[in-house]
Amino acid sequence: MSGESQATVENSAAGALLRRAGQLDAQDPLAHYRDLFIGTDTDLSYLDGNSLGRPLKRTPEDISDFIHKGWGGRLIRGWDEEWLELPQGIGDQLGRAVLGAAPGQTIIADSTTVVLYKLIRAALAAVTDPGRTEIVLDTDNFPTDRYLVEGIAREEGLSLRWIEADPSSGVTPEQVRQAAGPATAVVLLSHVAYRSGFLADLPAITEAAHDAGALVVWDLCHSAGSVELDLDGSDVDFAAGCTYKYLNGGPGSPAFAYINSRHLASFRQPIWGWMGRKDAFEMGQGYEPAAGIRGFLSGTPAIFGMLAMRGTLDLIEEAGMAAVREKSLKLTAYVVELFEEWLEPLGVQLASPRNPERRGSHITLDHPEFRNITATLWEQDVIPDFRAPHGIRIGLSPLSTSYAEVFRGMAAIRDQLRP
Repeated sequence: MSGESQATVENSAAGALLRRAGQLDAQDPLAHYRDLFIGTDTDLSYLDGNSLGRPLKRTPEDISDFIHKGWGGRLIRGWDEEWLELPQGIGDQLGRAVLGAAPGQTIIADSTTVVLYKLIRAALAAVTDPGRTEIVLDTDNFPTDRYLVEGIAREEGLSLRWIEADPSSGVTPEQVRQAAGPATAVVLLSHVAYRSGFLADLPAITEAAHDAGALVVWDLCHSAGSVELDLDGSDVDFAAGCTYKYLNGGPGSPAFAYINSRHLASFRQPIWGWMGRKDAFEMGQGYEPAAGIRGFLSGTPAIFGMLAMRGTLDLIEEAGMAAVREKSLKLTAYVVELFEEWLEPLGVQLASPRNPERRGSHITLDHPEFRNITATLWEQDVIPDFRAPHGIRIGLSPLSTSYAEVFRGMAAIRDQLRP
């Protein structure tokens, strides 16, 4: 085939894919939500919503209103009038809209690292069998999760049992059944793998851990707000997650903790602070934990960091997580379609599951040149993120990402790889 004929074929195929993007956007029942986010009226292709979500257009007004009327107007009175109740109030909305959790089990507090530390230590304290001295985790979990458990094991003289996870897939219920046993105290896993986007079978793995007599702590950082969850229905023990990805809370916004109601009466977290005390303002001698989920708090809540996520929670409640998940599935499927047409012939490998039901809301692609071209893509306003050794993650936030945006970003990646 001549060069001219080849170009004609390529242009025809690209045109068909672009028209498909237009059709998908036109048929998208969530398309109107995109206009509510800052920056979506530009040609920038933002493919990193799984690391940091876009802010809503209402967020500056919400924060300004808080500064002028709440902080500036009510001053210290704001604590009594509203702020002290925000960690649990927003937590309950998060539980209702996103987590499948009844009220009184979710609270906003601390960073993800601190929340996970507190939950893991509390889970270990809840295990009464002295023979249970092992923590089960996987080799491909997010570094913080692994480092935390290694540190806790050293502190407590515990052993670690590692599941060798396939980076292109993830941990299976069968692997958990093989790893967990009479010595297992706690199993710590991520619901969606941060590298590959593999979606673990949360109900089956939770059941497998419980069958072994262990408790489970789930990391929901890459699933909260993009994947349907039913923590209560799955009988999850504990869970943590961040709020700056699909919940659009902003850089460093505080994390959340979920504690199943059956654990609340006996729950004892390890970082005792004044805000988690029975009567915080009594300033009394000795620590008496507050009843219920409030006892998870330690220090003064980061009120500023909680404000932005309320807007996204309102949108999710309006749209419904089922619709959010449906769009996530279609977005990742479109990325795979473009990968097969454009990138696979250039030597790119798909490092995420091909089965859409086993994926979260990001796709990982591997190629030796991705480290070198990521900075160039960013300069062109195409923003994926790079993960060593040679992966690019295409993070798709269903409420703010369009199919045309995906088309532009994937075309730019293709163009950078062409000889």
